[in-house]
Amino acid sequence: MDENAKKKGLRMIPYGLQILGARHGDKSTVATINWTTQASFAPPLVVIGVKTDSTAHELVKQSKKFTLSMLGAGQKDLAFAFFKHVDPKDGKFGTYAYKDGANGCPIITDAPAAVECDVVSFIEKGDHSIVIGQVTEAHLNKESDPLTLKECGVNYGG
Repeated sequence: MDENAKKKGLRMIPYGLQILGARHGDKSTVATINWTTQASFAPPLVVIGVKTDSTAHELVKQSKKFTLSMLGAGQKDLAFAFFKHVDPKDGKFGTYAYKDGANGCPIITDAPAAVECDVVSFIEKGDHSIVIGQVTEAHLNKESDPLTLKECGVNYGG
C-alpha cells in the first residue's frame, strides 16, 4: 500500500470535535473525540471511536452509556482542554463547568448542543473501539456551526 496516499486520502474525511462524557459509579471523565458520525435516523444512532487505553473507554464499556457535548466554531480551547484526562472538581473539569445528563454522564455546559446515549454495540478492534449509541435525550443551548479539525489546524487519522 502507498502509505502517503493512504494517509492523505483518509485525512480528507472531515471531522467535527465533541466532548465524550462518561460515568460509572462515582468515577466520571470527559475526553475530546473526533471520530463521530450519525448512523441511523430511526432509531437515532451515533457511532464513535474511543481510544482503548483511555479512562473514557473503560467507563463507557462498564456503564453502557455516554454523552456527547457538541462543540461549536471558535471553541478550540475547550476541545484542547480534554486531550488528556482531567478529574472533576467543584462542578468543573479544569475550568469548564458541567452538568449531569439524565443518564448521569457529564455534559459540558458551554457546548451548543449535546446528546445522551445508551450503548447498543461495543466492538473492540484496533487501538480504538467502535461504540454505537442510541440517542435517548438531546439538548440545544444555541445553534452553531461545528468546530472542525480544519478550523483547529490539526490532523488526526490516516
